[in-house]
Amino acid sequence: MASNEQSYRAGETKGQTQEKTNQVMGSMADKAREAREKAAEAAQSVKEKTQETAGAARDRAAQAAESAKQKTQETAQSAKEKAQETSRAARGRASEDAEFAKQKASDTAHSAHDKAQDGSDQTKGILQQTGEKVKGMAQGAADTVKHTLGMGNNETDEHQTTYRRND
Repeated sequence: MASNEQSYRAGETKGQTQEKTNQVMGSMADKAREAREKAAEAAQSVKEKTQETAGAARDRAAQAAESAKQKTQETAQSAKEKAQETSRAARGRASEDAEFAKQKASDTAHSAHDKAQDGSDQTKGILQQTGEKVKGMAQGAADTVKHTLGMGNNETDEHQTTYRRND
């Protein structure tokens, strides 16, 4: 009865370990997806701001007087360069954030895998020990039955008598 309970508990522990691993893996996948979405939103926001800045620069250039045309062209060029730098910086930051999130998710997944492997190893050890105990108990029971029926080896008897039943 105890070995059945131990086997049941070992199976239950293994199932719980697998469930926890699946939950952690799902959670990490969700976090990685959220990080990608956040990075994409940040990049889109920077892009919109860049477009707004460039549009404002073009509007000011269009309203400027003809005498300020050269200055307006310089300002537009400066705004364009600044927008490109901002865009490059935003893309770089988004790429770094995405890479960081990817690495973090990978590290977490690796850690979860290691923990699951440890749990699996422990479960295997428990099952092996339980099997050996059951085998020993079965051998002891078989010896007891043989001895009770007079079929076992009795080391104190010098002569062994075998009885046959005539049916």
